[in-house]
Amino acid sequence: MTIASDEFPQAAPAAAAAPAVADMPVLLPTREALLERIGDQLPGSAEQPVTLLVIGLLRRDDGWPTPHTTLTQVTSLLARSVRGDDWLGASGAAEFGIVLAGPAETAQIVGARLVAAVDALGIPGLSASAGIAPLTPELTAGEVFRRATLSLTAARRVGAGTVIRYREPV
Repeated sequence: MTIASDEFPQAAPAAAAAPAVADMPVLLPTREALLERIGDQLPGSAEQPVTLLVIGLLRRDDGWPTPHTTLTQVTSLLARSVRGDDWLGASGAAEFGIVLAGPAETAQIVGARLVAAVDALGIPGLSASAGIAPLTPELTAGEVFRRATLSLTAARRVGAGTVIRYREPV
């Protein structure tokens, strides 16, 4: 028996490769949008300091992925906490990127408050750490992001509630 190809619906053509506008579990702009935002801020960073703060969730249990309800609560907390000039996006699985208007010293204070606020949500086993990298005109968006995530990795190793600012090796 032969079946004509027109008897089966054709697959829709693939959409053009464009960055997603939202990370569905947390309904925030994606990492690609975060990198674009960092890039948009780089030329003017010498005039007004801008800093990237990456907050990463830590869980004491082995469950993966982080439950949707937990991500929703943390997203809501962070969205309520950012100022008008700040920008919040998803930077990875259970990670949030905030482009903060202000110097790294301000980001350290904000980061400490936000990781404490995540702990104060009272979700069993949930805590957070943060990494910080200032935006400077000589860096690319990717390099700023890399520095912030390296700092976040170091903060996670130290433990919950830790905020580490990227510093050039001596």
